[in-house]
Amino acid sequence: MNIQALVSLDRTECAVQCNSKKRILEIISDIAAQANPEVEKEAVLSALLGREKVGSTGIGNGIALPHGRLPELTKVTAVVVTTTPAINFDAIDDKPVDIFFAILVPENQTEGHLQTLATIAGKLSQKEIIKAIRGAETKEEVIAALCDG
Repeated sequence: MNIQALVSLDRTECAVQCNSKKRILEIISDIAAQANPEVEKEAVLSALLGREKVGSTGIGNGIALPHGRLPELTKVTAVVVTTTPAINFDAIDDKPVDIFFAILVPENQTEGHLQTLATIAGKLSQKEIIKAIRGAETKEEVIAALCDG
């Protein structure tokens, strides 16, 4: 899965003011629903919250990969959001999170879902990419950091 095929300006936000796990998931859900008329914000939020109940998607180093499956979706959708300041997200290293790369997949795409998460996790394990994302002041710069790195 190519990161460039996943990210877009209409599903990216930079330096969002937020102070809770639930609120950032609401913001991500709102962005996803605006970009995908076939899905309701509440359905996205429910999928993301349901996955978080299983265990936090905070993978450490200030990064979270919230994800969920939605039967209404026809293609994989990514939402990228950075926050200022970082927020408590119950990450595995107990550090606050400021980079959120959310993935929503059609319910029947289990294999593609795992491959997409692996690709993103690999990209976000590169220190220079994380540094560029954290230094980004616009959503264009966030996307450039992800796609050019």
